[in-house]
Amino acid sequence: MIDFFSKLNSIVWGVPMLALLFGTGIYLNIRLQGLSLRRIGYAFRLLITPGKSTAEGEIAPFKALMTSMSATVGTGNIAGVATAIGIGGPGALFWMWVTALIGLATKYSETVLAVQYREKDDRGNMCGGPMYFIRNGMGPKWRWLAAAYAIFASIAAFGIGNTVQSNSVADALQASFDVPEGITAAVMTLFVAAVLLGGIKRISNVAAALVPSMAVLYFLSALIVIAANITHVPAIFELIITSAFSGTAATGGFAGAAVWAAIRMGIARGVFSNEAGLGSGSMAHAAAKTDSPVRQGFISMVGTFTDTLIICSLTGFVILLSGSWTGTAQGAAMTAEAFSSVIPIGSQIVAVALVLFAFTTLLGWSYYGEKSVEYLFGSKSIFPFRVAWVIAVPLGAIVHLDLVWLFADTFNAMMALPNLIALIVLSPVVVKLTREYLKND
Repeated sequence: MIDFFSKLNSIVWGVPMLALLFGTGIYLNIRLQGLSLRRIGYAFRLLITPGKSTAEGEIAPFKALMTSMSATVGTGNIAGVATAIGIGGPGALFWMWVTALIGLATKYSETVLAVQYREKDDRGNMCGGPMYFIRNGMGPKWRWLAAAYAIFASIAAFGIGNTVQSNSVADALQASFDVPEGITAAVMTLFVAAVLLGGIKRISNVAAALVPSMAVLYFLSALIVIAANITHVPAIFELIITSAFSGTAATGGFAGAAVWAAIRMGIARGVFSNEAGLGSGSMAHAAAKTDSPVRQGFISMVGTFTDTLIICSLTGFVILLSGSWTGTAQGAAMTAEAFSSVIPIGSQIVAVALVLFAFTTLLGWSYYGEKSVEYLFGSKSIFPFRVAWVIAVPLGAIVHLDLVWLFADTFNAMMALPNLIALIVLSPVVVKLTREYLKND
């Protein structure tokens, strides 16, 4: 099974998929005339500009953003960046930046469509996301594509959004603080159950409290390491740019990497980190109290910008400045070694950050999985889904997950396909709504 899914992943995350993700982002940027790049400052300003209090929705626009970010700011920011550099060399970080900049338009378009085509379920709660804008935007004959997305998303949720995250938490606490995996599994299960019972409102409240706090902790810790090596920052910038276009020679424990490896790892890990193109984050934004799809679309761009261009960049610079990328450590261990090069408790800080990042990802993806299952089976499926989600948490914490990682990667790619098709087909709607908004703004 591991061999099968390894080969399958090399296909579904191969050149065609990366080209489709990258190409869709470029196409949307052209259709929007670079709007996402020109208006990123405006997007940040909207966070402190109150919208209409009478707008429909369940949670405040800021909390919708935090819920979306709770799912994207995760292990990809710590282990994913290290893996990208460990395989693709320093140039992979450059291609992560490019992917994020192009992905701003993708994330914006996903959210615009999710809010535009959202609907209320039989309990009066807002539902939106790719399955809804495929069905309601592209028409009844595309219902099969909407259902396919919901199936892929609900399966992927239990992999990348649940068991992989709980396993990361258990590993981090066991390695850094010698906490038995069984205790971690029990405590985490209780916390997850308590939050899930409150639905999107409680999830968003927890996300609004944890996401900014953990981001600031990680940000300040990374700045300490960067400040200690400030004189080497220009050289690291030069290394990143040159490696992106000329590859990286073997050095120390690093085996060397061609340009293609840097491009492939940069794009793949960039998408894994910010999820632009997967469509998952748009489900959270569809619950926002807003009467303007475009306004929420701008706000959603803040998540992609912060996740990749700030947090992932900090991780990358810490790794490159410390020299840990030329050693033998891989993944999260490489990041921990980098922080420990300056901060005595660096590995513990990384462990705490990993725990918080993974826990919030687990909460955010629970909402995505729930909405996907609800689309397929109706609101009666919500409670059984939540029970299954809570049960999966301790299983992920105590079992070996090589197969689950591969399984999750496969279904992440399968999620992207229906979403990207819909973004291309419905791009005229995004352009039309954007022009109307800017004309009246």
